[in-house]
Amino acid sequence: MADHQQTYKDVMSKYPTGVTIVTTTGEDGEPVGLTVNSFASVSIDPLLVLWSIDDHVNSKNIFANAKGFAVHILAEEQGDLCWTFARKDVDRFASCKWSLSPNGLPIIEGAKAVLQCDTYQAVPAGDHTVMIGKVIDIENSDRTPMIYYHRGIRPMPAEWNKE
Repeated sequence: MADHQQTYKDVMSKYPTGVTIVTTTGEDGEPVGLTVNSFASVSIDPLLVLWSIDDHVNSKNIFANAKGFAVHILAEEQGDLCWTFARKDVDRFASCKWSLSPNGLPIIEGAKAVLQCDTYQAVPAGDHTVMIGKVIDIENSDRTPMIYYHRGIRPMPAEWNKE
């Protein structure tokens, strides 16, 4: 099985995905956030999205019990934020401009897009929990999104961005 796990990691590292930061607030009102690349659309009616969180992450219970969360699809120039929100034991929100939305969610400035969600369902799945959110507000910009590929972040190739 260990061979399969390494092969799986190698395969998935070469599967291009978007890069997001997901945020919420804890019971104390403090902002919480982390970098996530396991983000996907689920449904159009209702508007549902999903992402997953490792069950061993310190903020897992905060997200699992939160009334909502915001998914920030990162813009290509937000690489520093991507890595900051992926680190442990740092004040992640000290490194960016952010504010609370009318929905009470921490919103980071400069993202390609932000989807504010009510928590719809939290589903245990192996060593992760899949968080499903019902989209209640969307902001979109003309910025170019960042992608994760081959264990690194990159701007989206220009040829992918043709209308």
